[in-house]
Amino acid sequence: MRDPYQILGVAKDASAADIKKAFRKLAKKYHPDQNPDDPKAQEHFSEANSAYEIVGDEKKRAQFDRGEIDAEGKPRHPGYEGFGARGPGGGARGGPRPGPAGSHFEYNFGGGGFDAADIFADLFSGGARGARGGGQQMREPGGDIALETRVSLGTAIHGGKARVLMPNGKTLEVTVPPAFEDGKQIRLRGQGQPSASGGPNGDAMVTVRIDKHAHFRVEGRDLRMDLPITLYEAVLGAQVEAPTLHGKVELTLPPGSNSGRTLRLRGKGLPAAGGQPAGDLLVTLRIVLPEGGAPDLEEPMRRWRADKPYNPRADLK
Repeated sequence: MRDPYQILGVAKDASAADIKKAFRKLAKKYHPDQNPDDPKAQEHFSEANSAYEIVGDEKKRAQFDRGEIDAEGKPRHPGYEGFGARGPGGGARGGPRPGPAGSHFEYNFGGGGFDAADIFADLFSGGARGARGGGQQMREPGGDIALETRVSLGTAIHGGKARVLMPNGKTLEVTVPPAFEDGKQIRLRGQGQPSASGGPNGDAMVTVRIDKHAHFRVEGRDLRMDLPITLYEAVLGAQVEAPTLHGKVELTLPPGSNSGRTLRLRGKGLPAAGGQPAGDLLVTLRIVLPEGGAPDLEEPMRRWRADKPYNPRADLK
């Protein structure tokens, strides 16, 4: 076996706490219950376990550092009966061996001051089952499920209740906090898939979508809207009313305002929440001709076309 310090990725003068921390990290990464179909991971786990049996035990570590035992715990001098020596019918300690049929793995953690079972007792959520040295199995939580619900813009702004349909046909009520952004998620703990190993249920992740509004479109914390204006308001300029979430406001249109021009009303979008400032309202101007046409405009427009032609699409070439 390789140098146990190298296996654990620690220096030879590392503290006992650093060695334990390094082993916990490797054990969690390569634990056979985490990687049931990966023989390489199980090999890494066995190697880390054996390395920790040597340097995680104060007495064995001192013997290894003095050269009295090798990386597998075997004595380096003839006749020395040290830790890890093989007895009649015995085997080297520290590696995983198959457990009873249908179980995961058993681990023999050796004797002396070394006891990795204490580490595994709190390494995984739910702890380990079975007596120390017996079959150990993680109580993994069940899987999460993805759901979606829709709310009105008013509910997203002021907060309220929404209902979400579960895969089993059950309906749950979700509390939507004020100033909620489109596409954000709400976690319903314990409402996901049940655990196959007796652990806690998974969670339900509910994505909240905001329904279309008659005037406003939601973009993050900003709102957008199209504001119809007349031709003479666009040409001459005007004071016009525009709706907001907080009532109507008066907008000043500069003379010669083109259709498609966007005016920004700061702080008139979604309200401030969660440390984020209020969004803005972006108002895009749309010139609208009177219904039924405008015959009295046709002759002036013909003269304008003849005397002052222009191409607003020149940049599109």
